[in-house]
Amino acid sequence: MTTTTAAASSTVQTATALPTRRVLRSEWIKIRSARSILGSLAAVFAATAGITVLTAAAIGTSEPDALGDDRLLGAFFGINFGQIAAIAFGATAFAGEFRNGALRVSLTAVPNRTALYLSKAAVVAGLAFVVGQITGLVTFLAGQAFMGEYALSLGDPGALRAVFGSGTYLMLIALFAAGLTALVRSGALVMSLLIPFLLIVPFVVGQVAGGAMDFMPDRAGQMVMRMDAQGSLGPWTGLGVAALWAVLALAAGWFAVRRRDA
Repeated sequence: MTTTTAAASSTVQTATALPTRRVLRSEWIKIRSARSILGSLAAVFAATAGITVLTAAAIGTSEPDALGDDRLLGAFFGINFGQIAAIAFGATAFAGEFRNGALRVSLTAVPNRTALYLSKAAVVAGLAFVVGQITGLVTFLAGQAFMGEYALSLGDPGALRAVFGSGTYLMLIALFAAGLTALVRSGALVMSLLIPFLLIVPFVVGQVAGGAMDFMPDRAGQMVMRMDAQGSLGPWTGLGVAALWAVLALAAGWFAVRRRDA
């Protein structure tokens, strides 16, 4: 009887730790009601697609590699700007819980910290994935419309993989930022450190670090958008490395949320 009771209790605890429809809905409402969070999500699309289209319209027909040495990666020219918005989305979506005692209020409604954390991460992932996929497809099609004779199509080798991978990459970057925000409890700190980390550090230390730079989240994740593989990672292994960065950040954030006082 004791064993059965203990097993039942363990099952109940596991079930309550999983996101429920009610908790997921509440997290969606939080994001929907915050203009800054929705604005950063919209900026993912605007920055990635807008900058790619404007650049392609300006110089796309000048030469085959006008947008970069790798024509397929060049089709997502604005991804480096879009990832800044993805960082802002992931960071701001989580940062609200750590201002003005908001986490205590959330835990009053959802006492299980794991359920609360997983629900918030799931909503961020779902929104970033959907917007990322739309962004990837529109960016590719709209940008290539201005490339003239040098345009790629969805039927070209690697094109569909790059479209899907670009959206997935943006989602992973958002989750990476979200996990770090939960860890340090500051969206502003994460953005001030992570944006230079992804945009500046690879260029500054790339020559010194050598092949190790291939395993940075941005370098690895963008391999899925390349026509020709570079370094030691392929398209899917590179995306897998980016996913590992995101999982580690989320795990660290979960540990911090569980252990620290609200």
